[in-house]
Amino acid sequence: MEYFVDEHSIVRKIWGKADTILFIFAGAAAEFSLNKAVDWLYYTGKLPVDPLGRLFSTVAYSRQIIFSERDEALQAIDRITAIHRSVETSRGTQIPDWAYRDVLFLLIDLSISSYELLERPLTLLEKAQTFAVFKRVGTRMQLTGLPATYSEYLDMRREHLRQNLVKSELTVDLYHQYRRHLGAARYQVLKQAQLLVVQPEIRNHLRLNTIPWLRPVLWGYKFLKLLRLNAFLRNALLPVAYKSQIVSLDS
Repeated sequence: MEYFVDEHSIVRKIWGKADTILFIFAGAAAEFSLNKAVDWLYYTGKLPVDPLGRLFSTVAYSRQIIFSERDEALQAIDRITAIHRSVETSRGTQIPDWAYRDVLFLLIDLSISSYELLERPLTLLEKAQTFAVFKRVGTRMQLTGLPATYSEYLDMRREHLRQNLVKSELTVDLYHQYRRHLGAARYQVLKQAQLLVVQPEIRNHLRLNTIPWLRPVLWGYKFLKLLRLNAFLRNALLPVAYKSQIVSLDS
């Protein structure tokens, strides 16, 4: 059986742990809110009603692709493309290619930063492998202007962060929805997770708290992992509505 992502790939290790995916989710929640194309996420009206669910679906689709057999993964990518094309037809205009690239770029970036935060530094080869997987997704989606190499990706990523981020009324509204759906305590944990994995440009736009009190908590969390007690703490922090979905992400 041929998989879309090799069974021994670092990408499978990154996306095979619910802990890592939660930090990817947190970082994506921050960057989505600042993207100049965030109005597309508001167009159908589904995002403000269920922001956690909509963001989680993006992460879940990514994971499905990573762990699927090749043909099944390609079909999943094609479904994503078809969904976006349907929204474009409904609105009568196209989502800009740079907005698609931004999503791929943030998934590459957050895959690396989240894994390194919780596990270990990645080698340059492992980072390049991560880039290559998501580039294949973009290629299947027929996106234009994709970088050819990991080094070129880094340059484009910096340029995208400089050009495509802005704090808007939709940013403020989205964070209001995060707080409403998570509750005050979990909302603060979300912002702390974002502080640890997002790029400085994003931290500056959002004015995230500069005191990373979650970092020493993670040191204790890693110790609990050795005792296999980490799941108890993690599950206690999860919203009830999404707990079963997130727990099921552990491979």
